[in-house]
Amino acid sequence: MRITGIKVEKVTIPLIAPFKVAFATVEALESGLIRVETDEGCVGFGEASPFAPVTGETLDGVIAVLDIFRQGLIGMAPMDIEAVHAMMDSVIVGNGAAKCAVDLAMYDLMGKAFGQPVYKLLGGFGSSVQSDITIGISTPEDMAAEAKKRVFEDGYRILKIKAGIDCQEDIRAMKLIREAVGPEIRLRVDANQGYDTAKAQRALRGFREYGIEAVEQCLPHWDLEGAAYLRDHSEGIHMMLDESIHGPVDAARACRLGSADIFNIKLMKCGGLYPAQKINAIAEANGVTCMVGCMLETKLAITAGLSLVAAKKNVTEADCDSFLYYKENPVEGGFTQEKDLFTLLDQPGFGVTF
Repeated sequence: MRITGIKVEKVTIPLIAPFKVAFATVEALESGLIRVETDEGCVGFGEASPFAPVTGETLDGVIAVLDIFRQGLIGMAPMDIEAVHAMMDSVIVGNGAAKCAVDLAMYDLMGKAFGQPVYKLLGGFGSSVQSDITIGISTPEDMAAEAKKRVFEDGYRILKIKAGIDCQEDIRAMKLIREAVGPEIRLRVDANQGYDTAKAQRALRGFREYGIEAVEQCLPHWDLEGAAYLRDHSEGIHMMLDESIHGPVDAARACRLGSADIFNIKLMKCGGLYPAQKINAIAEANGVTCMVGCMLETKLAITAGLSLVAAKKNVTEADCDSFLYYKENPVEGGFTQEKDLFTLLDQPGFGVTF
């Protein structure tokens, strides 16, 4: 099987409501969907969902990079995934979302060629995944009200709560959320690089009272030494890194420094499933577990992320909820959802339709 053609389409979808995190407010999904054609008539689909504050990419930039990749991909075999990534890495550094689109299309093609869902190609540890749901930054009262709805109406048992602008308000939000949802619901916090070391320590002391199990990316992405210090003084709260971990080299350095208990792997940061597996292998060898998170993505990339969670025993958590925030979804299939439990379809590739 050889690649004969690649087509790219822009997709823009408004969110149901603006979504606020520590460093940005987002109002719409902007994604690039690619279609890779082969000489055997098999077609694979991939997705690039850049987020400039994290990946350093824009959608127009992604499309330009994919046009460059097109020249190298024609004539390559989708099964030669190491060669595909070597080609992309030789052309341009970084650009994880653009590389992710190609990577996902290769895995979709491999799954279809072998007649297997991608999660089985990746390891096949399971087929069902429990995901959290994210609570964006608002007033503590509004955040508590949304948390209560997500738990008692939508059936979620794990909440991921955005923070990082005002640590005192963040602590108050945790208090009201815990009172609203009760003691059994798992709570974790994502500061999105919003604290310095002193504010992070103050926040951790406050969070501990309300049973917060994990706190993600307190400090700027470059400060792995500071993250190691916070972890040494976290007193029972698991410390997670997200924006600090773009690829296997970042994961190895974070492990050497003892900077995290958990890595948040995002396919758009690292360049797809192939490098994501390398990050997880490094983490597992160093006693660090992993979560798979997401940018604003369609169900195509969400299915890919869920496939990695399902496939790997060391990937113990999922934050794959962004498809729920759109006014419409251009991609269907991939998985079924029953409250907070997502079950991957037993179909070749990612099993999605457009």
